[in-house]
Amino acid sequence: MSGFPGCPRLLKGGIVLIDAGSAQVQRIISLQYNPDSLTRTLQPQGPGEGADRAEALRLKGPAVETFKLEAEIDATDQLEFPDQNKTAVEFGIQPQLAVLESLVHPPSSRLIANNALANAGTLEIGPMESPLALFVWSKSRIVPVRVTDFRITARLNVASGHIRNVALNAASLASEEGQPVRMPHLLQAARAEAAKRERSLTDSETRGWV
Repeated sequence: MSGFPGCPRLLKGGIVLIDAGSAQVQRIISLQYNPDSLTRTLQPQGPGEGADRAEALRLKGPAVETFKLEAEIDATDQLEFPDQNKTAVEFGIQPQLAVLESLVHPPSSRLIANNALANAGTLEIGPMESPLALFVWSKSRIVPVRVTDFRITARLNVASGHIRNVALNAASLASEEGQPVRMPHLLQAARAEAAKRERSLTDSETRGWV
């Protein structure tokens, strides 16, 4: 909420996880920033290919609704005050990413329990059920969703001048090895540049580089 008088209260979207059996709220995942844009797609459920011409205008059910958005997460504000945000200094945005990744992974407790059942000789172990996810878009727009695609794009938290140094150092490292510039060269150069500023790169900044 803004500190300026008269400004409207800012509401953030997010995802609420609910136990499908008891209807108890398990977790609330609030977005750090509301997305700049949200794509909403409706795909009609027609009869499909090979259907009779007389069935062409029939619908098998309601349209399949798909939401697509990009959520931005960063720790810039927290890193400005490292003494007050030691978790952000040590782990970056890894805790927030772990919470989001839990949407597509079964809980470890269930995996351990199923492994114990398998070791005990249980012949049939049912698939694990994920919690019901509610996407909170606004006060009047709350819809059940299933996460079908989850991608993470890591970006370095550095100014343009430092990016130039990283690029030049990476090119120098590649030239010494007689190779084109590759991600390991960029990673080594980025770490060296961060060390000059007396900081280390977080896992969230370099995830997927190599």
